[in-house]
Amino acid sequence: MSHQFFKVSIQNKIATVSIHRPEKVNSLHHPAWMEMKKIFETLDKEPSARVIVLAGEGKLFCAGIDLELLMSVNELGKVTSSAHRSEQLYHLITELQACVNAIEQCSKPVLAAIHNGCIGGGVDIVAACDLRYCTEDAYFTIKEIDMGMVADLGTLQRLPRFVKPAVVTEMALTGRAVKAQEAVAIGLVNNVYENKELMMKGVEEVAFVIASKSPVAIRGTKAVLRHSRDNAVPDGLSFIAQWNAGRLLSDDLTESFKAVMEKRKPQYKD
Repeated sequence: MSHQFFKVSIQNKIATVSIHRPEKVNSLHHPAWMEMKKIFETLDKEPSARVIVLAGEGKLFCAGIDLELLMSVNELGKVTSSAHRSEQLYHLITELQACVNAIEQCSKPVLAAIHNGCIGGGVDIVAACDLRYCTEDAYFTIKEIDMGMVADLGTLQRLPRFVKPAVVTEMALTGRAVKAQEAVAIGLVNNVYENKELMMKGVEEVAFVIASKSPVAIRGTKAVLRHSRDNAVPDGLSFIAQWNAGRLLSDDLTESFKAVMEKRKPQYKD
């Protein structure tokens, strides 16, 4: 797959998506955000990809929103009509939110592999992923507070769901950096690796295990976990009952039983 601001490849049922704006330390301007959205929407429908690894090329994982984009937002201050100015800002914010939402809404599990800095919008991105791993030199900072603004692409909504809320509040109000070992302790990442090479190897091993499972069950598990996070337990139980009523009796279930009886690894269709 050829893209301008990302590198995308698929091998062994694993799609690897790498942010690639080295000259801008992987900060994202408007075209890059839109390209990211399109990539995840495409991979959502790509049968050969069962799991996605999201990484960053170059010096660091992601420096967040490109200043070019922020400057264009500042230009909206010249719009004389407050109503029109507010409408344009609302449209831009929700458009960028949709780019991050595409990661969460992708039916395939997304594993973030984070090295060095994960700043501002980078935190929004990894908060929308299903699993997160990082290197020993990694750090995470909700940088928007230092720019006189409130983080608005999902960090403040998603992070408290799996990170201690008091820590998220402190991060959001101070802009302080959370380093790798603390990130593990507070539940922000699953594991820490010595360097990027070892991290990518470790994350790919996790991705390979996931990709070996039933694609129907993988997608279903992600959907049910997301629904359970956002709804009460009775609603979650009703959702999984309806989900399995429609999908439990699948070819994957039959293949799983056959593999057990024949003492072999199951071979699932894409």
